[in-house]
Amino acid sequence: MRILYLDLDACTPSHLSCYGYHRLTSPNIDHIAREGLRCTNMYCPDAPGLPSRTAFYQGRFGIQTGVVGHGNTTADPKRQGPGRDFRSVYEDPSFPRQLQHAGFHTAMISPFGQRHAAHHFYAGFNEIHNTGQCGTESAEVVQSVIEHWLDDNVERDNWYLHVNYWDIHTPYRVPLDYGNPFAEEPIADWYTDQLIAQHVAKVGPHSAQDLRMFVDNDTANFPRPPLRITDRATLTQWLDGYDTAIRYVDDMIGWIVEKLKAAGVYDDTAIIISADHGENQGERGIYGEHATADQTTCNIPFIVKWPNAASDQIDESLHYHLDWAPTCLELIGRTEPPHEIWDGRSFAPRIRHGTPSGQSELILSQCCHVCQHSVRFDEADKAWLYIRTYHDGYHLFPRDMLFDLRTDPHELHDLADRYPSILREAQWRLWQWHDDQRLKMTKYASDSVDPLWTVMREGGPAHTLLPCLGIDSLQSYIRRLEETGRHQGAVELRAKYERHL
Repeated sequence: MRILYLDLDACTPSHLSCYGYHRLTSPNIDHIAREGLRCTNMYCPDAPGLPSRTAFYQGRFGIQTGVVGHGNTTADPKRQGPGRDFRSVYEDPSFPRQLQHAGFHTAMISPFGQRHAAHHFYAGFNEIHNTGQCGTESAEVVQSVIEHWLDDNVERDNWYLHVNYWDIHTPYRVPLDYGNPFAEEPIADWYTDQLIAQHVAKVGPHSAQDLRMFVDNDTANFPRPPLRITDRATLTQWLDGYDTAIRYVDDMIGWIVEKLKAAGVYDDTAIIISADHGENQGERGIYGEHATADQTTCNIPFIVKWPNAASDQIDESLHYHLDWAPTCLELIGRTEPPHEIWDGRSFAPRIRHGTPSGQSELILSQCCHVCQHSVRFDEADKAWLYIRTYHDGYHLFPRDMLFDLRTDPHELHDLADRYPSILREAQWRLWQWHDDQRLKMTKYASDSVDPLWTVMREGGPAHTLLPCLGIDSLQSYIRRLEETGRHQGAVELRAKYERHL
């Protein structure tokens, strides 16, 4: 049995052609999807990258591990405390370590542990190939390592290989000589002229006029994207950069498929294609960032081609990506129950036999760019997303937002004022989840604290700590807003955060 897990950083499913995107961005991924199962409602419970990948391989929510941020206390796992044995709770219960127990040789091609000093990310791996550029490496750098590894191991049995591609993550650095496959294709219809004008006036990091967090895009080093988005032409240039990055990585995946076929092992190799999180491309007025606990940031692609399983299947059930750990172990025949510390639930019957299985609701968290908890649940003909904001990351979000994703997948129409009963139900679901998580922490964690409140106590999300992000103070950013014609936003931001000035 061979398992290949392809981790496409910042790839949102709404820009993959197999998920209905109008541009042909992913022909090789599409082919793999037709041979297996495509999940439409797979979510990372914690975003962005460090919280998401920690949750995925530890099999636990960030509220349990403590990793919900990219800086300060919550960028590190909670200390286990007096209950720590010879091996910590972050080692033996990890998903890769459990694969080792099942007889698998585990290997990783990724710089991610070094990128975030997250060495728990490597727990349970026999081999770690650090591509060495902390996430700035292009696919051709990664591909040479993959080629060498497959040359040595492709015919070997019982391996699990995790591969990271980074090109889909902003700033979309595909070599210019690759060209633009979408130069003659229009952007999606939901980008109306009225919406573009609203986005040009929006304030906040990674808004249309602040493509590099709080300042202009670095066009000198990354010439594909525009300096700012100011009209339809520059918006098109921006989206072409993102879509071209997806197509570029898709080419690399096509090469891997041919390599596996040439070795005669393609049919017997499981291939999983997913991401750590998505990427806002105008949703909530944010571009090129994974900054919210919402559909665009937390909904991820998840495609499973499993040997001898049903093909061309679509799964619309609600899943966390950490459900994959118990699912995978069940699929490889591990008879022991999932590790008791895990938060995931197997959906192996769906892959094998098409039997529906999924979560009744999902709780999503973002504490790096904003502090938000969200609830995703279905009711009657509605696909509800409730977002509770504790710190808006200078985006001027209201405290409570509510969207029906079935009719409004890009979160354009906030329904919070129209459905107070749904707001109350969503808040109740969130409180119930918090109670359950705190009860679990009394058994497995060194405290019963939601790390979101640790982030708030330490001054807010790491990506709002301005001196390290290209601008020296909030007052300086407000001056930039005034200089770029966003006077009303400057007034509102000054009023809301006056005590920080």
